[in-house]
Amino acid sequence: MKFNTSNCGLVSFFLTLFLCFFISTSSNEFFDCISQTTSANSSNIIFTPNNTSYSTILQSTIQNLRFNTTTTPKPLAIIAPLSYSHVQSTVICGVKSGLNIRTRSGGHDYEGLSYTSFDHAPFIVLDLTQLRSVTVDSEAKTAWVESGATLGELSYYVSQKSNLLGFPTGECTSVGVGGQLTGGGYGTMARKYGLSADNVIDALVVDVKGRIMDRDSMGEDLFWAIRGGGGASFGIVLSWKINLVYVPPVVTVFSLSKTLDADATRLVYKWQHVAYNITEDLFINILISPINNTMRVTINSLFLGTAEELMKIVSDEFPELGLQEKDCREMSWIESVVYYSVYLRGQSVDALIERRPWPKDYYKFKSDYVKEPIPEKAFEEIWKWCLEANLILAIEPHGGKMSEIDETATPYPHREGNLYIIQYVMRWDEEGFNATEKRVAATRSVYEKMTPYVSKNPREAYVNFRDLDLGTSCNACSKSYKQSLRWGRKYFKDNFKRLAMVKGNVDPTNFFCNEQSIPPLILPSSY
Repeated sequence: MKFNTSNCGLVSFFLTLFLCFFISTSSNEFFDCISQTTSANSSNIIFTPNNTSYSTILQSTIQNLRFNTTTTPKPLAIIAPLSYSHVQSTVICGVKSGLNIRTRSGGHDYEGLSYTSFDHAPFIVLDLTQLRSVTVDSEAKTAWVESGATLGELSYYVSQKSNLLGFPTGECTSVGVGGQLTGGGYGTMARKYGLSADNVIDALVVDVKGRIMDRDSMGEDLFWAIRGGGGASFGIVLSWKINLVYVPPVVTVFSLSKTLDADATRLVYKWQHVAYNITEDLFINILISPINNTMRVTINSLFLGTAEELMKIVSDEFPELGLQEKDCREMSWIESVVYYSVYLRGQSVDALIERRPWPKDYYKFKSDYVKEPIPEKAFEEIWKWCLEANLILAIEPHGGKMSEIDETATPYPHREGNLYIIQYVMRWDEEGFNATEKRVAATRSVYEKMTPYVSKNPREAYVNFRDLDLGTSCNACSKSYKQSLRWGRKYFKDNFKRLAMVKGNVDPTNFFCNEQSIPPLILPSSY
């Protein structure tokens, strides 16, 4: 026994020595390479732990404090490119040195995969926040937007060109365009115009060989994969060409809150039958949150039209809501973007380009899709579970355009047949391992209890609400397609196999990888 223990210690010792040697050799090779291949002063784009700016830059867009502790694995360096050639150099040098690259745009990565590594392998962060230009062609109704721009910046600059043009973005304005589009991108105009990714018509991508390719040169398979297949699996998307959509000069919003009693529960039950099936100009979501030992339901809405038009529709199709004209506020579409951002509500539209970060906190998120209305009686139990766990439910409708687009049109498969998506939101401010374990366990408990009421075979999930509970690779860069099916089918259903085949063609050595990235499938007939 003593001999075995000694051997284990020796193995551990030599593995540690090897890892230290690998990190030292690889990092030196990477830094030598990128210094030689970039024309800019390297101090302007390369930040190591020895730089005073390193910590500030690393933490600047981290939202989830669970992954911002002293023990969280940190990158060997942060590369903040100022040009596309800097991105090319980073990829080329990363491949040459064998160092993994984690790409970050807005930092709203729920599980921190864009800026940390759970297997403690050495890595580099490629931070795209300086690549954030937005070029709008109002006559063609298109725009080119770089991945490091925020959704707020994109919306703002589109609105400055025309008050009749907009883009279907998500509700959180500090999310990066790169993250939004690579995951699909659900938002308040999805029922009218589909996902953000449904409105992408071209892109510029740096592939594993460091080449910049547009839609024509990358081919339709890769172009399909980057529009919803999850970030950082196929290459670095530098910029996106998007179709802009019509927005009326006046839109209407409202926000109603009610304490969850029997009437409010009936209201939520009825919402299930109405919200996905009402006019696609109307988006109504629901937020169920604990407050003062009870639960509160908040109903938020965006209507692409006037208050008078909205009142007629709601009075005819959803009278249970009890909406009154005094509850409605008319405004421009860009003002509604600020209104829906919640934490910017009440600010001027100029706040959208100030890159204000979402308030930092500790959190755990999970997601579900619902295909059949949940029984009214079951809601009473669900409220108890959420109150006990101190958990928020954010519920948003599908239907409309979302049901008209084929589930194979983009990697996002959650189309026809889905009534709505549920996001389980757990936030807390207590530091420490015990607080985290307690909150995460409570979230998982509610999620498990919801099993009878949500989608099955697979139990679907939204990749932009990344959830490592669904499964991870045994190491960050595993090539196992079969192992990845555990979460891959939940995010992408049958589209997962096609994504893996695309990956096998464009990145067969799996350079672009993380704990839930798409694995390369080179021999599809084997599966």
